[in-house]
Amino acid sequence: MAKFWREDIETMSSEDMRALQSERLRKQVRHVYDNVPYYRNMMDNKGVAPDDIQSVDDLKKLPFLSKADLREAYPYGLLAVPLTDCVRIHSTSGTTGKRVVAFYTQHDVDLWEDCCARAITAAGGGADDVVQVAYGYGLFTGGAGLHGGSHKVGSLTLPMSSGNTERQIQFIQDLGATVLCCTPSYAAYIGETIHDMGLSPDDLQLKAGIFGAEPWTEEMRRSIEKSLGIKAYDIYGLTEISGPGVAFECCEQKGMHINEDHFIAEIIDPETGEVLPDGTVGELVFTSITKEAFPLLRYRTRDLCVLTRGKCACGRTLVKMAKPMGRSDDMMIIRGVNVFQSQIETVLIEQGYSPNYLIEVDRVNNTDTLDISVEMTAEQFSDKMKDLQDTERELASAITAMLGIRPKVHLVSPKTIARSEGKAVRVIDRRKLHD
Repeated sequence: MAKFWREDIETMSSEDMRALQSERLRKQVRHVYDNVPYYRNMMDNKGVAPDDIQSVDDLKKLPFLSKADLREAYPYGLLAVPLTDCVRIHSTSGTTGKRVVAFYTQHDVDLWEDCCARAITAAGGGADDVVQVAYGYGLFTGGAGLHGGSHKVGSLTLPMSSGNTERQIQFIQDLGATVLCCTPSYAAYIGETIHDMGLSPDDLQLKAGIFGAEPWTEEMRRSIEKSLGIKAYDIYGLTEISGPGVAFECCEQKGMHINEDHFIAEIIDPETGEVLPDGTVGELVFTSITKEAFPLLRYRTRDLCVLTRGKCACGRTLVKMAKPMGRSDDMMIIRGVNVFQSQIETVLIEQGYSPNYLIEVDRVNNTDTLDISVEMTAEQFSDKMKDLQDTERELASAITAMLGIRPKVHLVSPKTIARSEGKAVRVIDRRKLHD
């Protein structure tokens, strides 16, 4: 039976939700226009006034915000309240340019933690559970968000942060952790380490995991569920909007419910900006309608996915977003073919390999190269050393069937690809595609 944290919100009729969103949107647009000169200028340049926005239907009149805008306005240019009203900041783990810094009032923190409480409850968590938070703490939003959500639902909270994997496992065992929160790649590593220590899922009390912050496939989900003996739930968020808890998975595992009372979602054509109908693949755009300190209107996430509406079998009526299938800015174009990391991972796991791999893209003599190093399990390593080249060719053929281009596959011995305790680095693109 499905559990709810805010059943009144999570099962609200679409008509009532739309009315609530429209009311909050009107107030938010006025708040942003009056208090954020950067966005006011964007609205003025587009010829849009706050009174032009009366309902969700008018959302398309507003200009988009992008990560480039956030970097240009860094650090305080998009702040909508006095700095004295802010109690916290978080920041992206961005690898290029200036970091994005997001601000929170105490009210913002409370609402964010409420969203994470909904996610924990949907995964079966409650006051009787022990929630082990192995996301990173600090500027990263993962640890703080799930930590706060766990407190809200009354769970015993273990603020482990990431790293020190043997200690993580010791605490899972000794303190009887029932819910694990971390990145999927770290969950896979914990499962692998448990196996290496001679333990099995029967030695643990874990029942659920809440995993996010990086892309992962359905095949990786099943692998983690088997290695840890749990049900693995997806969670979605981004620092710019608040953090994890923007959307969460229920027991049906058929998409993530978006917390629509706080975030309005749209799908747009990434090239034209045109709003696309539900059920169409496009770029996900979010508008924050309850944030006080750092409210972003029509923020382009660059995540590609699909929205679907209608009552879920779990009882929730919140719109669902599919697991992002890639990013409009991170999609690799190799020899003219669109390639997503998730496609390669799907083939690897279907073929029985571990989710430890490294994709390297380069350009040699004006031709793109695609090299994939894949780690074998201990059993595969002993079984396949004799016919290693044949096995590499077979795997390359399976990937070719998925992508339409042929990679070079390198099977490597166990434990040779670096493990990550945070977001895993799976792709290295060495091409100099820009001057």
